[in-house]
Amino acid sequence: MNTNENILVIGAGLCGSLLTLRLAQRGYQVTLVEKRPDLRKVTQDAGRSINLALSNRGLRGLRLAGIEEDAKKLCIPMNGRMIHDRQGNTFLSKYSGRTNEYINSVSRPGLNKLLLNAAEAMPNVKLIFNHGCKTVDLPNASATFKNYETNQEVTLTGDVLLGTDGAGSAVRKSMFLHKKFLFSFSQEWLTHGYKELEIPSAKDGGYRTYTNALHIWPRGEDMLIALPNLDGSFTVTLFLRYKNSNYCFENLDTPERVTEYFKKEFPDALELMPNLAEEFFNNPTGPLGTIKCSPWSTYGKTLILGDAAHAIVPFYGQGMNASFEDVVVFDEILNRFEGKNDEKTDWETVFSEYEANRKKDTDAIADLAVDNFHEMKEHTASPLFQKKRKLETAFEAEFPEEYYSKYSLVTFNEHITYEEALRKGRAQDKAILNLIDDGKLPDSLSLQEKLKLVKRETKEIMHDDSVVKNLK
Repeated sequence: MNTNENILVIGAGLCGSLLTLRLAQRGYQVTLVEKRPDLRKVTQDAGRSINLALSNRGLRGLRLAGIEEDAKKLCIPMNGRMIHDRQGNTFLSKYSGRTNEYINSVSRPGLNKLLLNAAEAMPNVKLIFNHGCKTVDLPNASATFKNYETNQEVTLTGDVLLGTDGAGSAVRKSMFLHKKFLFSFSQEWLTHGYKELEIPSAKDGGYRTYTNALHIWPRGEDMLIALPNLDGSFTVTLFLRYKNSNYCFENLDTPERVTEYFKKEFPDALELMPNLAEEFFNNPTGPLGTIKCSPWSTYGKTLILGDAAHAIVPFYGQGMNASFEDVVVFDEILNRFEGKNDEKTDWETVFSEYEANRKKDTDAIADLAVDNFHEMKEHTASPLFQKKRKLETAFEAEFPEEYYSKYSLVTFNEHITYEEALRKGRAQDKAILNLIDDGKLPDSLSLQEKLKLVKRETKEIMHDDSVVKNLK
């Protein structure tokens, strides 16, 4: 499609870069504006998450834009969670019983650079960096920016304006402050924050521990995780309470206290982290929160997508994947309502249909991510949880077309909505845990008989949940 319609995209992170690329491929004239410097020309800030978990929903978005194979070259497959106990013992809990299902550790800046390069290669894309959005004129799809290099202000206008400027979105703030329509907004913080650390590569450039897993040190209240990087290092993230605990960010205030804490809780990780104290005090502590809001669009002129519309905590590894899936859903809506034969696109309908199709799913993954926070730090090492995971993995290996765990539904089944994955996944979890706890899945039963029982119990739970929902 060739069009003279101009689209102004604010925010050149992962979502904004993929969205720009896809819109340009559709023929729109796109201007992408970013407040930070061009990350292809600057060094990554220390302490900002440098790798992410890319899975099927995100890969689908990259496939849509024709860059899936290039992105895969940046990835390290992770087949499961490597659980570390306090004694340094480890065991691998696979993500799926199907051999072709795994998640991928990928560099955030590496993937962002790939997307920016692909977008910049399009003749109908203009990239502008070092321009911070100050105000948005919502009815006119116009925004005023400060050029951080010259300190001058500049106003840019499009036929529509798309805000993909992250959890601290200036576009969303303009919607919140706008007085001519009702805008609902909620922001919920966890009691925990996070800090990025590192396991450096070995002297020979290799990995100091098992490569193809997401490492987890679950400690009930706190948690440490580590994801592999292509250079042999691991990005380590500590999730810890801010205050009101024996060990928290508030009282880990000396190198000695930090070392004491790691010796007690993560001794095997400490052995792999020679620069722990230096990194702990040099790298920032980040908050963890969930943002929900509505509506996502105004006047048929302005729309927010990605974290600007639905920021979530990182514990399902779905923040980036959900944002990439936003682009897929938006593209599908455009297929239905895009202007034909030189007609203008009916953007108001596109925006309203997009939100109607998408919001219930982004609310669902936000809730699932909080659920998984508690599961990862508290339950992954518990015997009951491990019995459930062992049974689910066996179901998936033996009956790959008949059973998908909640994790598989969310992570590997991109054609199932997040809402459906939440509804069915929670029911399955409840069914299996109840049956195990009640002793109704003895070893004397065959795997097929156990699956039959789980399916029946799941169906009854989903029916009961549906009845309760309809009564509300």
